[in-house]
Amino acid sequence: MSAPDSVTDRGHRWHLVSLRPRGRHEALRRAAARHDGGLIALSSCRLRRLDDDASRQRLDTALAADRVVFTSPEAVRAATALRPLHEIDGGGWFAVGAGTAAALKRAGAHDVAFPARMDSEGLLDLPALRALDGSTLGLVTAPGGRGMLLPALQARGAQVIRADVYAREPLPPPARAIAMLRALRTPLAIAVSSGEALAQVLAQVPADVADRLRGARTVVASARLAVIARGLGLHDIVVAAGPRPAQLVAAVGLGATPSRAASVPPGPI
Repeated sequence: MSAPDSVTDRGHRWHLVSLRPRGRHEALRRAAARHDGGLIALSSCRLRRLDDDASRQRLDTALAADRVVFTSPEAVRAATALRPLHEIDGGGWFAVGAGTAAALKRAGAHDVAFPARMDSEGLLDLPALRALDGSTLGLVTAPGGRGMLLPALQARGAQVIRADVYAREPLPPPARAIAMLRALRTPLAIAVSSGEALAQVLAQVPADVADRLRGARTVVASARLAVIARGLGLHDIVVAAGPRPAQLVAAVGLGATPSRAASVPPGPI
């Protein structure tokens, strides 16, 4: 049985703060442990799959589009719970990253395209998504997060059919995680793959904890997130090679030598 979200083993040389939704920290926990790091789970939300006729009908319309984009593995899982994807004779299938593409293939989709740079910018650079005049595009996602995708796709001429298949429900900061952040004296890092989650956590935690987080090393999954983190008052920022847990942890450099990561210099990015 895995440890409760906010619990971390003692005796680690450093600790990683995970901002992922409740119950979604295990991959980061394992990655940090491989580098002698512990994990503090500081979720600002939990995920809830939608299961109603309106969501199902919207998903059906999105899946019938010329191209269909899935924004996360959870979007794939939630969509599959509403409508088995192996039954869909879809057109072009697109995923934001390798994890989402793998989830689509497990669900029965074929010929899934995804970018080497696993973020919204990388997705928008795919040749098949550059010229969309007169086409329909289904966007299978959730409210909040990846806010740049929809307007960017619309600006390229696509009629975007958005299908929200899960929701993020706000949570208060876990009291145990707050206590641990106050008590720990080991070096601290934050893994950031969502600017929205970072902003929510900083707004919700007590001022002294927010100050400690702002003083931690911040590992972000993209240059765009580095800009967001800088704007929220964080300064020791490193851009990882990608958004996967192993990539984020490898870039921390507190328990092991950093790999393929770029430090962000102070000042404007």
